[in-house]
Amino acid sequence: MVDKNKQDKKAQQETEDIKRRLDMLDHRLDDIDTMVSAVIERVMVQPVSLTLNCPHCGRNVEISMIGNKKPSV
Repeated sequence: MVDKNKQDKKAQQETEDIKRRLDMLDHRLDDIDTMVSAVIERVMVQPVSLTLNCPHCGRNVEISMIGNKKPSV
């Protein structure tokens, strides 16, 4: 009976950990969505240039985007 209680507690902790990780992932995806939306809105009004450094090869990557009007809703 003691072993079953320990197993139940361990299973409950694992379930809580999974829920916490899913909540963290959901929060990150929301943050990414917000960032992408802000960039898109800015691009539609004026040109934007992003310069990134590749973490694998170390090369600089430049991305330029130009839009001429806001999308209609």
